[in-house]
Amino acid sequence: MDDCLFCKIIKGEIPSKKVYEDNFVYAFLDIEPQAPFHAVIVPKVHIASAAEIDEENSMYVSKIYEAVAKIAKKENLQKGFRVVTNCGEDGGQTVGHLHFHLLARRYLQWPPG
Repeated sequence: MDDCLFCKIIKGEIPSKKVYEDNFVYAFLDIEPQAPFHAVIVPKVHIASAAEIDEENSMYVSKIYEAVAKIAKKENLQKGFRVVTNCGEDGGQTVGHLHFHLLARRYLQWPPG
């Protein structure tokens, strides 16, 4: 999508601090981190949200989780981490492109607070 923030980041039109990239996924540091380590992981194709996952694009979710494991190893997140995706306005989604937050390097209580 031409007006999508994350599509522009993937294309390099908006700068980001890349932490991982492959043919399917791009990951970068969040500009408003909620933990000492906070990366945003996005598929390189535009999928609006988790509500848009179907048989045609579901492989991107597995590629994202493969990237999560690689980033966790690279960043030495052996004490643990949280992976979160928000869906829709009530779910807290602020950018209309499927994305996952990888948060780590602090104790992440549940429920969040």
